[in-house]
Amino acid sequence: MATIIFPSPIFGPIKSRRLGISLGINLLPGDGKVCTFDCIYCECGFNADHKPHTRFPSREEVTVALEKKLQQMKDEGAMPDVLTFAGNGEPTIHPHFAEIIDDTIALRDRYCPEAKVSVLSNSTRITRPDVFEALLKVDNNILKLDTIDPAYIGCIDRPTGEYDLEAILERMRAFNGRIVVQTMFLKGVADGKNVDNTGDAYVKPWIEAVRQIAPREVMIYTIDRETPMKGLEKATKDELDRIVRMLEDAGIKASASY
Repeated sequence: MATIIFPSPIFGPIKSRRLGISLGINLLPGDGKVCTFDCIYCECGFNADHKPHTRFPSREEVTVALEKKLQQMKDEGAMPDVLTFAGNGEPTIHPHFAEIIDDTIALRDRYCPEAKVSVLSNSTRITRPDVFEALLKVDNNILKLDTIDPAYIGCIDRPTGEYDLEAILERMRAFNGRIVVQTMFLKGVADGKNVDNTGDAYVKPWIEAVRQIAPREVMIYTIDRETPMKGLEKATKDELDRIVRMLEDAGIKASASY
């Protein structure tokens, strides 16, 4: 099983399908995975298979490492398009997430003011006031919403703790458009269950929820790398394009990554 465990606290830059040249910021340990989801399609593998043995990087370690990397990139004349909080799990788990966001924005303004600050989050902690306020400060607040079907969420995203879908949807709406919704579409079989979420039974209720959230944009995508759960399949280009058209018909800006 091929999995990707990212160094911590800085990795890349890498070419992102959706964001351009991205310098990664990993607030999780560099030797394992820590996440509030245990998604069957996660490129980092299952949580239980990659338990870390090291601690979270401190706020100071993140800031020092980021500044060192930005200075190096400046000296080389190749600055990033985006500083992206991602890595080995859910970045908002870090106890000093809000403060690190402030530090990152300050360093971005000093070294590469044209670059955007992005956070890739599974949305599970946006009901926390400190996380919510921090996400309002970033350029690209990218929040996962794979479906609004609780049973499907339990099968595919597999929350590791309590997951209150209605509370999360309410908080997404409270961003007042300062949000990008990101959704995985896939097919195949997992634990004997059909996991195809490309049909109208899943797509239409999801689009209505997205319409109420009124995001700046929706990014849909499909499997790009080997997954820890066998039997999963990519959604096709035609299927993703159909969903994009449905979103656009609902007045929602959308894009697809194949």
